[in-house]
Parts: sequence; C-alpha cells; structure tokens
Amino acid sequence: QVQLVASGGGLVQAGGSLRLSCAASGLTFSSVAMGWFRQAPRKEREFVASTTGSGGMSYYADSVKGRFTISRDNAKNTAYLQMNGLKPEDTAVYYCAGSRWLTRNTNEYDYWGQGTQVTVSS
Repeated sequence: QVQLVASGGGLVQAGGSLRLSCAASGLTFSSVAMGWFRQAPRKEREFVASTTGSGGMSYYADSVKGRFTISRDNAKNTAYLQMNGLKPEDTAVYYCAGSRWLTRNTNEYDYWGQGTQVTVSS
C-alpha cells in the first residue's frame, strides 16, 4: 500500500522560510517522479514543483521559481520543498504527489499525500 505523508507546514511571517517533507512508503521511491501542489481556499489545486526519480531535472511554477526548491533523498524515501521568501499569497494546503513521469499535470499523479497547511502572515 502506497503512503505519502506530508509534514512541515506551519505559520510564518512574510519573507520567512519553511521546509516541507514528504515521506513515502510502499513504492520504489527512486522510480517515481515527485511533485508538490497547493490549494488555497476557493481556488483549484495548482502545480508548484516536480522532480524526476533521480532528482536530476525539475519543473517549477513561475510563481515560485527562484524562491522554492524541490529535492529528494532516495535513501530516506523522502522528498522536500524548501520555501524561501514566503509571501501571503503562498498560503495554502500543500500536497505531495507521485507520478510515473515528470509532469506538471495534476491528473497524471497516481499517489497523493494528505496535505500540510502553510500560512504566511503579512
């Protein structure tokens, strides 16, 4: 049974940083592309970042490029999202997800974590 557990969210002031973690089990982690998505109240879930199984290639949404970094430690079966320079508009529930290939498309992810709340105060 595949399980993705996201953690690391919290309340932070604008300009601050957080690091989200996504611990995976029940799959061959290094064979799975990992992505992060977010959903703000009354908005659709949107792509944030994704990386290949090796971590050698990554995609980012324009809104987070230069501020967020996706990474992974395959020895620990864990993916990360380092978020710097946080803005109030980054406030959302953040979800990690797994896919067979590197993609920005929500519909192409097979596995989803439960989400972790990130709140950025102004």
